[in-house]
Order: sequence, then C-alpha cells, then structure tokens
Amino acid sequence: MKPVSPLLLAVVGVALAIAGWSAAVLTVRYGMATPVLPATALVTMGIIVALTLVLGIRVLRWRNGKKKKMLNPILAAWTLVLAQACAYTGAMLLGWHAGIFLDQLRFWSIRSGLDVTWLALGMAGGGLAMIVVGLVVERFCKIPPEDGETDAGEGLPGHGRGKAKGEGEYAYRGD
Repeated sequence: MKPVSPLLLAVVGVALAIAGWSAAVLTVRYGMATPVLPATALVTMGIIVALTLVLGIRVLRWRNGKKKKMLNPILAAWTLVLAQACAYTGAMLLGWHAGIFLDQLRFWSIRSGLDVTWLALGMAGGGLAMIVVGLVVERFCKIPPEDGETDAGEGLPGHGRGKAKGEGEYAYRGD
C-alpha cells in the first residue's frame, strides 16, 4: 500500500474548496440553505479521530516493543486503511467547508447571525484534525529502519539508501 501523498491531499482540498465556494454562491443566489454539515457531524468526526488514534497507538506500542503479544495483522491493515481514509475524508471536509467559509466572509459585516460561518469554520477545523491524525497514524504503521543494515552502494550516485528486509514497510507485513 502506498503512503498518502500530501500533494494529493492538497489537490483534493483545493478542488473541493472551489466546489464548496461555487455551491455556496449558487445556493445563496437561488435562496436555498447553505450546504454545510450540521453541528452533530463534529461529534461524529471526533469519534472517528479518537478511534483512529486509539488503534494507531495500539500499533505504535507493538511496533516499539511495548507489547509482548503478536499484533493481529488484519487489525494493523485496518488501522492503516482507516488512517488513510481519515486523511482523505479530512481533506474533503476541510476543502468543502473552507470554500463555504470564504463565501460567507462576504456577509460578515452585513449579517447579524453568523451561525453558518462559525459552523463552516468548525467543520474545516474538524477536517484539519482528521488530516493530521490520519497522517500521524499512518506513520505509526510503518516499520522503522534498522541501523547498520544497509547495502554497499549507499551514497553512490544512482543507488538509493540501502534497506534491510522489511524496513520502511507497513507493520502488518508478515514476511
């Protein structure tokens, strides 16, 4: 499985910011409600972030040798997939709600009720938290490099840094 690309997360975020801004402009123009998630979605986002973090800490404890019992490889794989999904979902939510927030700034001095603006900002913050936790937990799932076990070609042009068997791979690998 490939690691999450921060560039791809940024592209997803920017694309959805443009889409969110466009949707907010159109809904205001046609007198419809602004397309922002309800406040209860923050609770759901918090639960997802907490679950991802708890599972990631379990993998990290096993990786660092603090657990004597073997880690279930399926649990480690699920944790990695959950972390990556959390990061991508966070990028989508951050982008969408950042676009809506930027549209709502036009009405900052005109409107007396800024509930939608604050809600969009809160959702964008929740999306940012999901990205951070997703990327951190994805790092927890990587097996760290071991010292002293490198190839002879290290440092030569055209040769990458030598890797020991299993180095830099995800923790759920069993070989």
